[in-house]
Amino acid sequence: MTLQLQEGFRLLASRRFPARFPSKGLRHRAVVGIGGNIGDVAKRFDRVVDYLQRSGQIHVVQLSPLLRNPPFGFIEQPDFLNAVMVIETGLNPPALMRYLLWVEKRFGRRRSFKNAPRTLDLDIIFYDQLRVKTMRLRLPHPHFHERESVMIPLMFLKGESV
Repeated sequence: MTLQLQEGFRLLASRRFPARFPSKGLRHRAVVGIGGNIGDVAKRFDRVVDYLQRSGQIHVVQLSPLLRNPPFGFIEQPDFLNAVMVIETGLNPPALMRYLLWVEKRFGRRRSFKNAPRTLDLDIIFYDQLRVKTMRLRLPHPHFHERESVMIPLMFLKGESV
C-alpha cells in the first residue's frame, strides 16, 4: 500500500505496519510516536516492536501505517519515517519516558543537536487521559497537533482510546 498525500508525504505499509495485537489488559494505555531517518528505518522499527513485545514493560496493541515525510527544523537531512503505536504498560509516565529513552539509546540514538538525524525517536504523545507538566515531561506531547508526522498516522488508529 502506498498512498500519495500532500507534497513530500507518503503513507507506506511494511511487514509489520499497520497492525493490531490482542490486549493483555495492562493498567495504562499510551500513544507513542516512533520516528527515524538513519539507516534501514523500517527494519529497525520492526526490531523495536519485537523488542518492546518481549520486554515485559510494554505491550504494543496497534501500529499505524508508516509515513515518509520531510524533516523540519534542520532540513539538510534525509526524509523521516514516522508512525504511532498504542501501547499498554504498567509503567507510570516518568518511568515510561526513562524506558523509552533507554530503548532509543540501545538502538543507536545519539543526540548531537536539536532536530538532528536519528536512528530512533520515541515520544509519548498521550498517556491515559493525563495532563502532566514537569521540567522533563509534558503530556499530552506539547507539539503533537502541529506535526503531520504525528497527526497523519493518528488518523489510522481505529477503535483504541487512550
